[in-house]
Amino acid sequence: MSRLDPRSSWVLDTKEVGRRPGSMTELTREVAAPAEFGTDVMAVAEGDPISLDLRLESVVEGVLVTGSARAIATGACVRCLDPVTEEVDARFQELFAYADRAAHHLEVGDEDAAEEYVIEDGLIDLETLLRDTVVPTLPFQPVCREDCPGLCDQCGARLAEDPDHQHDVIDPRWAALQGVSAQPATADEEKRT
Repeated sequence: MSRLDPRSSWVLDTKEVGRRPGSMTELTREVAAPAEFGTDVMAVAEGDPISLDLRLESVVEGVLVTGSARAIATGACVRCLDPVTEEVDARFQELFAYADRAAHHLEVGDEDAAEEYVIEDGLIDLETLLRDTVVPTLPFQPVCREDCPGLCDQCGARLAEDPDHQHDVIDPRWAALQGVSAQPATADEEKRT
């Protein structure tokens, strides 16, 4: 298991809070977004700032971290492929358990213990928590505007620029009949008429 780097902006030192239940500290921090902080459709670009407002409270089991994360996510409209930006404002509250308490939870068979966030050497790593908080809030199908008509499925033209754009498309099942009316009538057909 790798040790946390206390110099990382994602890592918080719990010494300021201590282990006495009820003690609390608040802080504001700006961190750079890590790689792949989002989905293929919408993400906070690597290196872009994420503003954090945090409150750390010491409780019996560990440190309760409450806060909010604000950032700008970018992507492409799923209808017309124009760039889309979305303000992210995610709120979270999570308990980071002391290592000894987390070990105790595992010993007694607590089913949720494996998913607990754990304080390592007095340090808290926020990256996984923020990823779990921010990424699900990003739109799965972002659009540049709610009524975006998208692109023409035949030629790719932007329908917003030409609302009357259309193609005379013949169903391929009927395409063979298209030339029937254009062919000159044969002698047999003329006798029948």
